[in-house]
Amino acid sequence: MPAHRAPLPPPLTSRPFTVAEGRDAGLSPAQLRRASLRAPTRGVRSAAVAPAPDDVVRRCHDVVPVLPLGTVFCHVTALALLDVPLPVGLDARGPLHVQVGPGCTPPRRAGVRSHVRPARDVGSRVVSGLPVLAPEAVLVQLAATVPARELVVLGDALVRRRRPLCTPAGLAAAVEALPPGTRGVRRLREAVQHVRPGTDSPMESRLRWILVQAGLPCPEVNTLVRSEDGWVVAMPDLAYVRERVAIEYDGDVHRTDRDTWRRDIARRQALEALGWRVITCTADDVLRHPDRLVAWVRRALRR
Repeated sequence: MPAHRAPLPPPLTSRPFTVAEGRDAGLSPAQLRRASLRAPTRGVRSAAVAPAPDDVVRRCHDVVPVLPLGTVFCHVTALALLDVPLPVGLDARGPLHVQVGPGCTPPRRAGVRSHVRPARDVGSRVVSGLPVLAPEAVLVQLAATVPARELVVLGDALVRRRRPLCTPAGLAAAVEALPPGTRGVRRLREAVQHVRPGTDSPMESRLRWILVQAGLPCPEVNTLVRSEDGWVVAMPDLAYVRERVAIEYDGDVHRTDRDTWRRDIARRQALEALGWRVITCTADDVLRHPDRLVAWVRRALRR
């Protein structure tokens, strides 16, 4: 078998590797140029097929071998790696965002956008074998460009009910520690006051934001409603407990999944049997007709 067609050494078949690693493993220049090897970025080779644009984990692994020591993934790339729903207007399929420490030279590579970390320690964690900026620091980083509503949505996602990424106290502390001149700090501090733990979806967060901005009281999030004998009968997305008004956001799964649809009906009937008024809304109400939604809730609270 010609040398340039010889199999790769085992350590190099399962991960992207640098050209220098390939040379150290005995690969010749011809072998490093073979058609079966992909060059995802300058100085890196990979035997795997190219990842899809939305496969952020593999795209990040493609560039890690040539990133400076201490570099972390940040911005929208970090959100995708942390499995956080993206704010409206952001897309993780574009350039990968990385952050280097103070005094480090930011990498200049096609498909990579570099940022410089502030002098203060903002922390990081490892996700899928990749260094990722701390969730609280990602929120701070986005404060200069993301509108207030989406900052609330993002903050909710960080302290969500299932698999929260940080605590409300940790989030508040990170924001309070920011110096006055930080870009977007005023908007961020105001937004964090509206963040609530225990949420389940971005649309529920946007729904709550709409109600509060319209001057209505802030509803409770995923509170348990019990029957007279103490049994839990429902956990509405949003609720005004004293007024017995429940607000449910129905995504598409509530329409397409038969079991979900049946559970929805049973839950609403149980709430109504306890004297609750249930308001159901969809994405169309939240994104296109918020005034109509506010009117429904306002009317229900007056009854």
